[in-house]
Amino acid sequence: MAIRIGILGYGNLGRGIECAVKHNSDMELVAVFTRRDPGCVRILTDHVPVYPIDRAPQMRDDIDVMILCGGSATDLPVQTPEYVKYFNVVDSFDTHAKIPEHFEAVDRAAKASGHVGLICAGWDPGMFSLNRLYAGAILPGGQDYTFWGRGVSQGHSDAIRRVKGVKDGRQYTIPVEAALEEVRSGKNPQLTTRQKHTRECFVVAEEGADLEAIREEIVTMPNYFADYDTTVHFISEEELKRDHSGIPHGGFVIRTGKTGWEDEHSHVVEYRLKLDSNPEFTASVIAAFARAAYRMQEEGQKGCKTVFDVAPAALSPLSGAQLRAQLL
Repeated sequence: MAIRIGILGYGNLGRGIECAVKHNSDMELVAVFTRRDPGCVRILTDHVPVYPIDRAPQMRDDIDVMILCGGSATDLPVQTPEYVKYFNVVDSFDTHAKIPEHFEAVDRAAKASGHVGLICAGWDPGMFSLNRLYAGAILPGGQDYTFWGRGVSQGHSDAIRRVKGVKDGRQYTIPVEAALEEVRSGKNPQLTTRQKHTRECFVVAEEGADLEAIREEIVTMPNYFADYDTTVHFISEEELKRDHSGIPHGGFVIRTGKTGWEDEHSHVVEYRLKLDSNPEFTASVIAAFARAAYRMQEEGQKGCKTVFDVAPAALSPLSGAQLRAQLL
């Protein structure tokens, strides 16, 4: 029987989830839930209903995993603990500094309801997190470096759009090339947050908005921009659509370390992602972890989980025998 998937929120990520479900033969899309007028939302899948968001709890028996596609700034801290009361859920919460408190809130609600709430499933946190763990376990005396971009950050762009006076916006995360090359050379530099990345924002302001107030709120925003050299450009809506309609991203996880009795041999482990579509790739990661969340609950597990708690085989539709024969 196919895993019955619900999508809560139908923006770029929700549409990406819909595409991912199409390409996973063991899944089927049951419903989409939106805060907008459902009559105005056109999805890609034929014969799948779109409901108002308050209809979701009534469908708790019809959905195996609800995938939450809201933003990390204000949506997911509320939605994930709420909807795990009714469903197994997966989110892509990506505010790294607030992951511990998000975990605790979801864990309490999930254990009370008997569901699995799998949080922070994406590529960072998510796939990059796993690579940091694997490389660190292999090279315990080494050092981790993570570089993001150049690309559009969905979470940071969402944070910009929530600033008063902002009509639309995109945020690009840009690695500092000199820092990246220094790490790859094995020099093990000590780099501050500001030395590793810059952030560039392209903002469409509402008519009459205070541009300086917008700029100040963005560059001083904790957890998002305050620790980086951030540039804010104010542009027209036409320029945004023309020059910034794509959502590419990517990045690197690098671990440096030494082995040998006297640490005589140096090693560099590098994992790279180069993505045409940030939301579609993130959605594909989430779909795999939705499969894992469903299987975990079928095994009797409950509570909040992260990518660290998922066995690799639980992500794949292949059987153990197939995995051993084809991939091992």
